Amino acid sequence: MATDNKIELGTNFEPKFDANGLITAISQDAKTGQILMTAFMNKEALDATIKTGQAVFYSRSRKKLWKKGEESGHFQKVKQILVDCDQDCLILKVEVDQGQCHVGYQSCFYRTVKKNNPKELDFIAEKVYDPEKTYKKK
Repeated sequence: MATDNKIELGTNFEPKFDANGLITAISQDAKTGQILMTAFMNKEALDATIKTGQAVFYSRSRKKLWKKGEESGHFQKVKQILVDCDQDCLILKVEVDQGQCHVGYQSCFYRTVKKNNPKELDFIAEKVYDPEKTYKKK
């Protein structure tokens, strides 16, 4: 299998955005290693994240940029951006002060597929904040 040494072994940051102009971005707690969430960035969101040091994503449903924490106050301070070998996925190592999931959990990954019944989920975490008190109702 041929490899693209320039991308895979080079030192130039050349993120590969998909056909919609997006790249997957995974937020990971820099202290604990816990995966917090997965979102998408377009070039503008990535540039804003790099410039400000605060995680900025692109909302596919709202079709606009959103700064993580703009409504909840649960911001992500970016400490490091990792890029995978073919530069089509990013990991943001972030510092956080509160839960990151909009339904009240520290991580958006708060359930697991049951081993004995793969059509059901088990909760593996407790809520760390009350989203009803955090988010403004529209």
